[in-house]
Amino acid sequence: MITKDVYLTKIGFEKLQEEYKELTEHRRQAVASKIKEARELGDISENSEYDAAREEQGFVEGRITELRKLLNNAIIVEEEKGKPGVVGVGSHIKVHLDGEEQHFQLVGAEEADPLSNKISHESPLGQALLGRKVGDKVQVSAPVGNLIYTIIEVA
Repeated sequence: MITKDVYLTKIGFEKLQEEYKELTEHRRQAVASKIKEARELGDISENSEYDAAREEQGFVEGRITELRKLLNNAIIVEEEKGKPGVVGVGSHIKVHLDGEEQHFQLVGAEEADPLSNKISHESPLGQALLGRKVGDKVQVSAPVGNLIYTIIEVA
């Protein structure tokens, strides 16, 4: 089995750890209780509560497995490490695009959240920015055409 490195900021890693703990220590037991209660209602072949609880159990166990793999393969990137002024995973970046200033953080794919200005290092923009420095212009192909970003700050 080939494992893929998962790049996470310290905060992202801690959030996944918290979710894993919640699922394994609380939610798993709650779902088991739901299944037990549904069984006590009688015939499980026509019991929608039982079916729903088993479906929830499948989701919870699947997410626990996924989180375990992510946490085991995590590489924690420290925002202040790396080459000063060079874009890397964890960098906070300020760019100009069409006369407007944009701010975002380059994060691992598992932590990406465009609505929170966290973009994946695997995205087209993320890949174009990796290794670049202040003053560099990067071109990214987008559905609206080619966009040219100018890096004005890397922290």
